[in-house]
Amino acid sequence: MSEGQTGIFVEGSSSHFFLEYQLIEGLSDTQLKAALRSVIALAVSAEVNLVWAFGADCWRRLAPAAVPSALKDFAAIGEGKRIAPSTQRDILLWVHGNNHSANFDAAMAVTGALVSVATLSLEKIGFVYKDSRDLSGFIDGTENPKGRGQQQVALIPDGEVGAGGSFVMSQQWIHNLAGFHALSQRQQEDVIGRTKPDSIELDDERMPDNSHVSRSDVKINGEAQKLYRRSVPYGGVLEHGLYFLAFSRDIQRYDHILASMFGVSGDGIHDHLTDFSTPVSGSYWFAPSVVELSGIGSL
Repeated sequence: MSEGQTGIFVEGSSSHFFLEYQLIEGLSDTQLKAALRSVIALAVSAEVNLVWAFGADCWRRLAPAAVPSALKDFAAIGEGKRIAPSTQRDILLWVHGNNHSANFDAAMAVTGALVSVATLSLEKIGFVYKDSRDLSGFIDGTENPKGRGQQQVALIPDGEVGAGGSFVMSQQWIHNLAGFHALSQRQQEDVIGRTKPDSIELDDERMPDNSHVSRSDVKINGEAQKLYRRSVPYGGVLEHGLYFLAFSRDIQRYDHILASMFGVSGDGIHDHLTDFSTPVSGSYWFAPSVVELSGIGSL
């Protein structure tokens, strides 16, 4: 299998920077490619993991021969007041590791080096909460694939355009913790679909149709729409939530899951978790393989 970016699969990092950039208007493709080649080659601490991803339009400019046909912008989905909005941007950089100072230095260096071609539109600083729990108190990512299953779920297979790359989705979610924590533990578990202390999935008799597990565990023609989730909490007292980040070999998996969560999959049921957490951003990205990333401008 073609090699994916190493940082996608490094787990356990305690410090995270999620940086979304918008390209400056009027920029030539030559300027863009030259700047990206220089920035990607920047020397950073060996303690720091960098993962690069690009919006559809940006990747077409950088590597027109290496664009998967399915790559597209994120489109808003939902109805009424329950909408997952689109805030599609051009470049995503995920900086993570266990040395927060080194991560900060890397984020500053990259942003400074990109200043001639892009502006930083969104910055979220993430962290590990307790034993890898969401701020709601529930363990996050319980069903993530393990071992080689991570690459099989996340990376486009050999023989396809973009092999070794990954379709990425990012969303910033803002939590209403006061509302969620006002529920009893049993009610919270019914919202999520898992037990709170140990993340055991509720049995069929108890599992609500609108639980988060029910709405996000989607099967299409019998095939589970598996993702490799790398989300972490972010924020402080005034605003806090989850920066959702996931990698997949198939971009349609995101569409299917979002349709189920936001009540437009045909049964009219929405994810009860969206009554306590609200997405305020949404983008699709392509994270190229190591070879394609290093070959920007020559592809």
